[in-house]
Amino acid sequence: MEEKSILDATDVQGSSVLARTFTAHVFSWMFAALAVSAATAFYVANSTAITYLIDFETGSRTILGWVVMLSPLAFILVMNFGMEKLSAAALSAVFLLFSICMGASLSYIFLIYSSGSLYTTFGITSVTFAVMAVVGYTTKTDLTKFGSLMMMGLIGIIIAMVVNMFLESAMMDYVISIIGVLIFTGLIAYDTQRIRKIGMQVGLGSQHSRKLAIMGATSLYLNFINLFLFLLRLLGGRN
Repeated sequence: MEEKSILDATDVQGSSVLARTFTAHVFSWMFAALAVSAATAFYVANSTAITYLIDFETGSRTILGWVVMLSPLAFILVMNFGMEKLSAAALSAVFLLFSICMGASLSYIFLIYSSGSLYTTFGITSVTFAVMAVVGYTTKTDLTKFGSLMMMGLIGIIIAMVVNMFLESAMMDYVISIIGVLIFTGLIAYDTQRIRKIGMQVGLGSQHSRKLAIMGATSLYLNFINLFLFLLRLLGGRN
């Protein structure tokens, strides 16, 4: 009986080590993608490349601008539907290309918002992300049902945003932004817990675990970016 308890404790400890290592790998990929996106966005916004994305006479996007804006969605679809067929190296390359395109598509924020509000909002987003990631990793509460509710809410705000493109209601935009902040704040905790659970079950160094780490990093990356953008809509000071 005592031997069984020792073995169980060893298994738990081993799973915890696997989870920490896997989660650290996921966060490394996520931070790398954020750095690439930030550098790309800053470069495009401060170079002549931005003129190919935005028509400054009309203030609207060019055809290339629309292609760049929609290209991240294409990369997400490739990663999700091609995960099993792509190698870990190929999936990594797609993920980095995705972060570059995402950065280019976000370059417009440097033209709309003041640099002070961008840095402040980024700081708030970073602190919020860190707090919720710790909560998600350490909590004993199963967040599966909570995550399902958050995903339903996400679908709801996407529909509301499409509707508001035609209504152009400032009040509706404000409400959507608040709900968006709440949803992505919750999703950070949910996805972090989900990643920890995956880490407890997968072996280290395998092709499959590397691909799962990249997909986990994609989820956290999108949570961070969307939280940042919704907070920017609420707090950002325009130029």
